Amino acid sequence: MEPTPVARVVWISNADLYAVEPTGNMNRKGFLGMARLVFGMNVSLDGYVDFDKFAPGPQLFGHWIENTRGLAASLYGRTLYEIMRYWEQDDPNWTPAERDFADAWLAMPKWVASRTLSSIGPNATLISDDLEGAVRRLKNELAGEIDVGGPRLAHSLGELGLIDEYRLYFHPVVLGGGDPFFRGALPPLRLVSNDSVGDNVIRLTYVPA
Repeated sequence: MEPTPVARVVWISNADLYAVEPTGNMNRKGFLGMARLVFGMNVSLDGYVDFDKFAPGPQLFGHWIENTRGLAASLYGRTLYEIMRYWEQDDPNWTPAERDFADAWLAMPKWVASRTLSSIGPNATLISDDLEGAVRRLKNELAGEIDVGGPRLAHSLGELGLIDEYRLYFHPVVLGGGDPFFRGALPPLRLVSNDSVGDNVIRLTYVPA
């Protein structure tokens, strides 16, 4: 049975979001022409992100695979994008889960904000100037969730009022220092949910107050 075009959309999961165009056609992943910027990362109890000090367990990694499959796009700064390009290789030693993540990541459209990069990988678009204007256009033209990759880029976009949601995946580790999830002060946030996502990880979700 085809859904009836309506103004209200029920959000089930990242992989099942949809919007209804004025013509009545379905548009997977969100409201037509109104994407949401979401910044979410694994973080220590004292607020730091570090790819070398802790990693997701199998249950949380499965969560990230499904999350990536459901994204409309990702927006990266140079540093994290170059780290994530690890998934462009075809490593015969990858587990099935790692291969699933690589496939999902490669299939996802990506935008990379950098003034120094001259070339980027497949399914990626370079933003070399006017970051604010480019991101506002993406939010207007895409539908669903756009993942923001990296604290520095997230802070810049947060200062511009462009981040719609922050998701902190707290791991039971204390690092004592490193790269903080929040790079500086922002306007007040409001907690909208807290839930367990497996592997002793708690997710706190905040939106601008």
